[in-house]
Amino acid sequence: MPCCLWIPYPPHHEGRLFLDQKGSCMSEEQMSRIFVVDDTETNIDILLETLGDTYEVSVALDGPTALEDIPERAPDLILLDVMMPDMDGYEVCKRLKADPRTQNIPLIFVTAKQETEDETYGLELGAVDYITKPFSPAVVLARVKTHLQLEKARRELARSNEILEDRVRQRTAELYIKNLELEETRLEIIRRLGRAAEYKDNETGLHVIRMSHYSRLLALAANMEEKDAETLFQAAPMHDIGKIGIPDLILLKPGRLTNEEWNVMRNHPEIGAGIIGKQDSMLLETARIVALTHHEKWDGSGYPRGLVGAEIPMVGRIVAIADVFDALTTKRPYKEAWPVEKAVQLLRDGAGTHFDPNLVPLFVSILPGVLEVRENWKEHDVDEHVVEFR
Repeated sequence: MPCCLWIPYPPHHEGRLFLDQKGSCMSEEQMSRIFVVDDTETNIDILLETLGDTYEVSVALDGPTALEDIPERAPDLILLDVMMPDMDGYEVCKRLKADPRTQNIPLIFVTAKQETEDETYGLELGAVDYITKPFSPAVVLARVKTHLQLEKARRELARSNEILEDRVRQRTAELYIKNLELEETRLEIIRRLGRAAEYKDNETGLHVIRMSHYSRLLALAANMEEKDAETLFQAAPMHDIGKIGIPDLILLKPGRLTNEEWNVMRNHPEIGAGIIGKQDSMLLETARIVALTHHEKWDGSGYPRGLVGAEIPMVGRIVAIADVFDALTTKRPYKEAWPVEKAVQLLRDGAGTHFDPNLVPLFVSILPGVLEVRENWKEHDVDEHVVEFR
């Protein structure tokens, strides 16, 4: 009759304490558990005699019983006979390795099959070793000890890896939070510097908000990736940061500028690019490019470098349209707001000369979204200073 036996060796010990080979007292939790599957009682007796002084041993007399009992016993190692009735050891091994609960338990075949191909087949199925009968107790004990030590080392390595992975995940989370905080700090600096430049130019600060939204809408319409459009949205407020370096006598001069004064004013893109500087941050690098190129014109008549057509970076071409449209359609102390239709017509007239001819129709197509932004961030009171739009 199939059965599975739990053998507490020596069986007369009270309190479930056991002795190792050196005579030291060990608790049940400290003893490794060996599961023996063999249909021959003689073999079981020998294995019990060999292993019982050192390990806690349980026994199954056939394959089906072993498959039912092993997951419950959770042994540290399995000794499995190959030639058994009803279900041989190879089939038992296959099923154990297919079960997530038992697939990692090291398994040693103990069998009378001595052909090389038999051993090879057993190892291919997932066994860690192959002991042939008749076996030497000393060999069995040595093999069992070796593979238990290997399994212990594997588990300790797995635990160490888990600890390391936890630490890496924790550190990654900390770095992610710090990066978010750093990025938010960068964004806040950009927003405030952008508004500072507008205030110096007698703007309200809402201009940079509106034109940044316009820039993102146009970037998305031009099939720019969403993350890049978002970067442009965050960088656009810095487009006129270079005006901080323009003398107030020129920047705030009522009326038109002289040619000499215009030459000074045209320095503000390069001043802005210099303020931002070359950066590894994509956000700051985008802000630098925008500051440097948003006054370039499609036909090459812009400044500061007279770039032509596609030589002008896309972000500069986009901000040029967004910046001019908002300036035209916003009331200032020195002018009334242009009607939207008039501003759109100016963009159309400037397509191919001032503006990218491919972007102007796209901007017109997103006009409903642009007007919604304009309404959400409309101007209220402005200071009564007369400044020429530049």
